[in-house]
Amino acid sequence: MGQPMPHPPVLVLMAAFSRYEEAIEWARQRSAAQWGPPALESRLFDFHETNYYQPTMGGPLKKQFFVFSQLQDPARLVDWKLQTNAWELEYAQLGRHPEPRPLNLDPGYLTLAKLVLASTKDFTHRIYLDRGIYAEITLFYRHGRWEAHPWTFPDYRRPDYQEFFSQARQYLQHRLQQSRGSE
Repeated sequence: MGQPMPHPPVLVLMAAFSRYEEAIEWARQRSAAQWGPPALESRLFDFHETNYYQPTMGGPLKKQFFVFSQLQDPARLVDWKLQTNAWELEYAQLGRHPEPRPLNLDPGYLTLAKLVLASTKDFTHRIYLDRGIYAEITLFYRHGRWEAHPWTFPDYRRPDYQEFFSQARQYLQHRLQQSRGSE
């Protein structure tokens, strides 16, 4: 019989996208207040792989990723998604923009082996966690590179995104080595 072991801490990752750079900056500040300052920030990417979000968010959209230096317990993914949903609503209620959803936040986490995202939507490849939140393994790391699943969102297949995820993975690897060295 296998013995349950706690999961090693993970790197919190958040994707923020909007047509408004000020909304993304608001999300960066809000998340930094929760998880500490970002350890790494991607550049602003043009988000053009789908028109799915245009009715509620307008366009053209930009997306930016943040990873935070404070390593966390991945069991908190449900809390992170519920918190970022509340932030989306809070920002929309500020009334700064005409769109009903001017900001979209997607939290997740990165391990050395995978990138996991939270969702409120069930699907065949998602696992229910708690309180209406599901998780999916969006990308996995094998043979020195990120690989996609058939369900991986088209933008997460992009080499420029994956370059940032590789930098984040290197950062996580360094942090984990540091914590093992201090034990």
